[in-house]
Amino acid sequence: MTPEKILAALYQKMNTEQSEYRDWLKSQPPEEILNHAQEYIARENILLAMESLELPTVQAAALLSSSFPLADTYREFEKRRPGYMDVIQDSIEACAMAALDAQRELPLYRHPAAYAREQGELDLYRASRRANIVCKDAIESAISNNYQNSRLGKDAVPQVIEQFGYTRTLYVLANTVQQKNWDGRFSPANKTWAKTVSIPPNPDSFGSDRNLDFVVDSHPGLVDLFLSQARQDYLRLQPLTPEEIRAEAARLLQELRMPDTPNSPHGTHYMARVSPDFLARASSQAHDQLMTLLPFRSLALTGMKDLPGIYATILASEDRSKELRQYRSSVRRQLKQESSPGEKSEKKPPVRRKKEAQR
Repeated sequence: MTPEKILAALYQKMNTEQSEYRDWLKSQPPEEILNHAQEYIARENILLAMESLELPTVQAAALLSSSFPLADTYREFEKRRPGYMDVIQDSIEACAMAALDAQRELPLYRHPAAYAREQGELDLYRASRRANIVCKDAIESAISNNYQNSRLGKDAVPQVIEQFGYTRTLYVLANTVQQKNWDGRFSPANKTWAKTVSIPPNPDSFGSDRNLDFVVDSHPGLVDLFLSQARQDYLRLQPLTPEEIRAEAARLLQELRMPDTPNSPHGTHYMARVSPDFLARASSQAHDQLMTLLPFRSLALTGMKDLPGIYATILASEDRSKELRQYRSSVRRQLKQESSPGEKSEKKPPVRRKKEAQR
């Protein structure tokens, strides 16, 4: 749904909830009606505020997923003892934010219904399954709202991640690819990745797989683009491993060796572009380790005028036949290992000074 439709659906759901509350209230004795008069007016004011209030889409969608958004908002309103309409609006926004936080922090339940029943965890299972379905809907809306000019906009993935986080979003996408593994519009890389995510079958009493309820039904090519971007964004949040740093150093060394003549703009240096993915994930320590591995005294990481990115450069006079350096072990770690219990170290006799030896 578009942001406008989400807000409209939230207002309609609250309005229906108020109509049902009004019908119940009219059936009560006069004394009971008076007891609820303040609540009724406050709920009417919440509806009035909703007519002009523009909630962020992810908050509106989270509040829409509540069974009783109007009652939830009223409870938030009541705790604040308000006296003005702006406080009512604050209550709506606070309740929506709380719903969003609860949705984002809800643990992903990775077991089928039968297991949840045996363990007495059906409430956790049902809450997680509902969130999976809402996440699937959010992905479809994000794709629909951000696809134009044959391209998927850069805002599609972040708006879903903000609402559900990476764990649930990637789980729903992995389930989608697993269920549609036959579809050639999903890339081999994403199919291979999806197989690494454990999603057990979840059959109902009729033999149908309940996991089909959170399969993204957007165009598979667009879902594949969405998944690739989500995986890439998630990977950039993970720190580089020593193996990845060494692989980048080996790639740069190979590229620095390839040209027969210096390939810098002024013909004075050899240069190779540092991977953008490495730069996106690298800490200052990772940069230092990369510099340590490459065996060149004149090595520098620098930008180039009129060229995108960062480049590793060395003087044309450098010996490019050198191999990568090895990581140096930490002196502190070596000392710790030498002094650790259970390890016997050979004690050398003390070195005698020359004068002592003459004695």
